[in-house]
Amino acid sequence: MSKNNADYLKSVEGGVVQPTQVVETKVFKRRWAILAIFVFYSASNAMQWIQYSIIANLVMKYYGINSFAVDWTSMIYMVLYIPFIFPASYLLDKMGLRVAAILGAVGTAAGAWIKVFSVAPDRFWVTFLGHSVVALSQVFVLSVPARLAAVWFGPDQVSSACSIGVFGNQLGVAVGFLFPPMLVQNSDDLAVIGKGLQLMFYIVAAITSVILVLIVLFFKAEPPLPASSAQAVQRDAETSESFMTSLKTLMTNKGYLLLLLSYAINVGIFYALSTLLSQILVHYYPGSEADAGRIGLAIVCAGMLGSVFCGIILDKSHRFKETTLGVYVLSFVGMIVFTFTLDCGQIYVVYITAAVLGFFMTGYLPVGFEFAAELTYPEPEGTSAGLLNAATQLVGICFTTLSGYLFNACGAFWSNIALSVMLAVGCLLTSLVPNDLRRQKAKL
Repeated sequence: MSKNNADYLKSVEGGVVQPTQVVETKVFKRRWAILAIFVFYSASNAMQWIQYSIIANLVMKYYGINSFAVDWTSMIYMVLYIPFIFPASYLLDKMGLRVAAILGAVGTAAGAWIKVFSVAPDRFWVTFLGHSVVALSQVFVLSVPARLAAVWFGPDQVSSACSIGVFGNQLGVAVGFLFPPMLVQNSDDLAVIGKGLQLMFYIVAAITSVILVLIVLFFKAEPPLPASSAQAVQRDAETSESFMTSLKTLMTNKGYLLLLLSYAINVGIFYALSTLLSQILVHYYPGSEADAGRIGLAIVCAGMLGSVFCGIILDKSHRFKETTLGVYVLSFVGMIVFTFTLDCGQIYVVYITAAVLGFFMTGYLPVGFEFAAELTYPEPEGTSAGLLNAATQLVGICFTTLSGYLFNACGAFWSNIALSVMLAVGCLLTSLVPNDLRRQKAKL
């Protein structure tokens, strides 16, 4: 329900809150429609990330390529994000949510339509080109949830709204895990595989086109009045501070840098595990391509629940560091259990342990965003989230490459053990992050 009130506008200098003037704030009902549109927009981009890797053996057979080329359809999302997140963050901060969303939706739809014309065994370069356009558009998606939540939602809903925004990405990944194995059937006849790919590409292109129309017609940059006093301070700060100054401030914040590295380790491991999931499952359970998709779906669906659950906890308790560390430790425990149950011979056990791992590892995404927003306030959430994601993509490339090498050289067990060790390092780094909740102080 929207409301009018008069709050004291406050500024933050070195973590100290100082009142400056009275400001009117209001929470608008349309915030839920804006959030819903973003969820589907985010999902339309994310569902294309893993659509090749989850049917890796079929893509290799149809296009006549090796597993490394298929892995690159996932890693290109990470590679392109790193250099382009900086201009994308600048556009998000200076031109607003609407412009960023339109640019991302146009790229996502355009890339999807390019793939429609890639159904021929000699056109892998065409499908990779279209996939790269979609991957590039991701820079206008991943940094938005924290920003959208802060701009449109009041202080008692901002963490939950951020978790729902992240839910969109997870929903897309879930669709990417589930439907490609259902639409593209394994066959020795390449025409059968090609027919499945064509159907998949047309469906995705149609969905992304509809979402583009919705964004152009209904998506707004910000409400007429700030949703909270903290957001009012931030609006003033953004008008007086340059993007490079904001970037420098973030890169000299030691607490944020510790969180940056620990966040990148956690989510980078999730990227590596998702990319190699089909190959790992087929190694232990031959002919389990469809199971790989369903297990990936279990990971992400459990993560959706984890995201919303953690968002509610943050809104109710405001214990950001404790929640972040707790979820991180449980991600580590989940990874250990998943690793030691892969070869148990009962695939239903893998479903269960993968879902437990997904609940905490994927549920960690909005927790990290919100803790970063607290540590860096009043800097724009889009910039802090963008740097988190850039570090994640870089680490994800390294972990995916390392895991692929270890998988081929030593087997899935030692590949997963290496990832587990890195999660333990991430737990240590998280414990060292100071509990400096600047945005909470701005509400006092």
